[in-house]
Amino acid sequence: MLPDPPRDPFNNLDPAQTVRVLPRHLAGPGQADLETIWAFPFDDGWHLHQGLEGMVFAISPCARLWTRFAPKPEERGADTWTIGMDRAPFGPRAWEITFDATTPAELLRDVHTELLDLYLEDRHSEKNHLVEDPTAPHEVYTPLLTHGWSHSVKTDGTQTFLPPEGLGGVRHRYATTGSDGPVWRAWGGYPSAPHWQAQFSAGAPTTLAAAFTASLISTEPLHRAVKQIPFHTRRHLYVAPAAAPQPPSHLPPAPPSAPHPAGRAR
Repeated sequence: MLPDPPRDPFNNLDPAQTVRVLPRHLAGPGQADLETIWAFPFDDGWHLHQGLEGMVFAISPCARLWTRFAPKPEERGADTWTIGMDRAPFGPRAWEITFDATTPAELLRDVHTELLDLYLEDRHSEKNHLVEDPTAPHEVYTPLLTHGWSHSVKTDGTQTFLPPEGLGGVRHRYATTGSDGPVWRAWGGYPSAPHWQAQFSAGAPTTLAAAFTASLISTEPLHRAVKQIPFHTRRHLYVAPAAAPQPPSHLPPAPPSAPHPAGRAR
């Protein structure tokens, strides 16, 4: 006889009630806004630009490192966050990282925080981690293994790490010779219809991928309103009452009503 399916922990909760949930990869997007995701020093040479069709860019003082939010209102769920590094200002791309806008906001924030740390470390030293990062791949996936994720390896040069409930994953393409596609790919939800995906191209600093997985498996619960949490995987969430009510978020993320002029403090 098959066991009963897990109980939906939200059945008796008001849709507007705020709760704290884990695991993070199933929590839903949360409140993603520019001031939360982009904690860049806009009073110290960073620039904020409004592009065409609602795009918003943050660009470093060296004009080689940038990050972008691109809304696509005509395609539901197609909004994206992108981080890029150019070989020369506005020149050929060195590497790129993309996130669906449905990626949990806390993961986006933590990767952008690490990005700024790397930039500042390179700026004030002789290091060049944004182009030649010495971080080993095992620093990305070892924390997954220590938190109970499974591991499988294929002969096509990829290895995959899955969470205990199987509704998400991280895939590493360790054999890069003659291969295309991202070196790291992560997703939350069912593989056939994930809630969100993230991709790190070849050349992207491994340190940023490590910051992403560290945030992914963090045991710090995320605040979410019940109505924001994906329906099809909510039976697999651990829920605790929120310590204090949080304002409901507005999704998908939207840029400020009036972008700050380049170089001004936010």
